[in-house]
Amino acid sequence: MWIADGWKDYEVIDASQGEKLERWGKYILVRPDPQVIWDTPKTEKGWKQRNAHYHRSSKGGGEWEFFDLPKQWKIEYKDLTFNLQPFSFKHTGLFPEQAANWEWFSQIIKEAKKKDPTREIKVLNLFAYTGGATVAAAKAGAGVTHVDASKGMVTWAKENAAHSGLEEAPIRYIVDDCVKFVEREIRRGNRYDAVIMDPPSYGRGPKGEIWKIEESIHPFVKLCTQVLKDKPLFFLINSYTTGLQPAVLSYLLGVEMASKYGGNVESDEIGLPVTSNGLVLPCGASGRWTSEK
Repeated sequence: MWIADGWKDYEVIDASQGEKLERWGKYILVRPDPQVIWDTPKTEKGWKQRNAHYHRSSKGGGEWEFFDLPKQWKIEYKDLTFNLQPFSFKHTGLFPEQAANWEWFSQIIKEAKKKDPTREIKVLNLFAYTGGATVAAAKAGAGVTHVDASKGMVTWAKENAAHSGLEEAPIRYIVDDCVKFVEREIRRGNRYDAVIMDPPSYGRGPKGEIWKIEESIHPFVKLCTQVLKDKPLFFLINSYTTGLQPAVLSYLLGVEMASKYGGNVESDEIGLPVTSNGLVLPCGASGRWTSEK
């Protein structure tokens, strides 16, 4: 498992009975997590001294119960800064486990820049959300095209980049359906050194385009290979969908990337350490292809 263990401003303190107890900076949140199927004693004081608690409804969805939480606050990961706020369906605007992937591709970008300081590295970040991967790639020295169907998420990403000192970084922000954008980039002849994608299980584009990951992911990965340069650096797929196990991601990248470009494919679960008991909370899976064997 690839573990995001470099955080100082975030931790999973405990997890039990379908919920996780988290510290985001100085604020304590309780949020549901479907992976937490065990029932262990909730002895950590944060369970009772929380700043906010998201309660899941038996009918689907849920709502926040606030005790003492600002509408917005910031946390840092090394030299990156992120805006946080509680919004619908339990989220805060950041997935901390993705730091494991940020570290991986940041190192690849830095090594490529070290070999050739004049090289312009172009990264395409699809389903880019609030820009965690965007700011990490830009901070490592890449130019990033950030694509998401939600105008609000793209605005949030711009704010994260600004807070991380990347106002002038070569980041292009696009509000669009990811599939249609890639199709246009292929027609325009625009090519990238790397692709990052974090597709939803189900979603709709700005004009009602339907995305179902089990049906759409393989055709989309195949499409994205057409927007890569002749010697790409890396390709990252992240998935929260339980049906897309690491072996499935390895197969996708093996068929569509390794067969064409060689290199190396790895896939695994990603997770976050749990402070109270030393366990690791699983948080989905990632598939990685890199040109280096």
